[in-house]
Amino acid sequence: MTYNQHFPFFVVDAFTSNPFSGNPAAVCILEEATSDEWLQGVAAEFNLSETAFLWHQQNNQWKLRWFTPTCEVKLCGHATLASAHVLARELCLKDEEFLFSTLSGTLVVKGNENTITLNFPKIEPKLFSNIYLHEQTAAIDTLDLNIVAVYQAGEDIILELAHEDEVLDYEPQFDKLAKIDTRGVIITAPGKNPDRDFVSRFFAPRFGINEDPVTGSAHCSLAVLWSKKLGKSSLRAEQLSKRRGIIELGVYPEHVSLIGESRTFSRGNLAL
Repeated sequence: MTYNQHFPFFVVDAFTSNPFSGNPAAVCILEEATSDEWLQGVAAEFNLSETAFLWHQQNNQWKLRWFTPTCEVKLCGHATLASAHVLARELCLKDEEFLFSTLSGTLVVKGNENTITLNFPKIEPKLFSNIYLHEQTAAIDTLDLNIVAVYQAGEDIILELAHEDEVLDYEPQFDKLAKIDTRGVIITAPGKNPDRDFVSRFFAPRFGINEDPVTGSAHCSLAVLWSKKLGKSSLRAEQLSKRRGIIELGVYPEHVSLIGESRTFSRGNLAL
């Protein structure tokens, strides 16, 4: 990579059809792989929860990497949706599906006129023993929450609460959340209205994200959890951050589908 090159970037609001809502992600289109240091520097400059970097491999196959302002992550839903949005709607590529080569394997993404469908890994939540809740080293028992159950879900921990209002009204203490040895802490509860099956919020201060607006990767496990609890394979979820966002979910034997809308917020060029 040399100086005086210009690479296109887009900022896309994912999992929303409304302006100033959903989860914004930056998407940068590169010509080839470049250094991790440069990628991390660009992500820090955007200072969004995720910045996606894409470069073409062959046919409809693309390399995709995701960075928070402080580190690379293995899986990110909203920045993947944003990446497919850019390829299909900004670059106007005619492929009906895109194959993204990532740290989590090859992800298949399909788009239509209004929505984009992500086929993501299925993550089975594992129930923790009640003893774990009372270990001071876990730090979970220091949170001001009435916890129904705790689950390990891949790199994250899920805290199940009884009521939606507890999720909405929770005032996070990020110093306490950062002591929990996990990528992210998810709080979730059943939806109180018939238009959604469950709600959630996501905190990842250890990864430079105090609260993520709409977290696609978290729903790889949340969908499985609530599918079993509610006895249904198609679900509708809302993440109750300030920006809010809606995800339609499908639970299948080998994967979870995440379906959402998206909007371009801005476009420009990186001047290197």
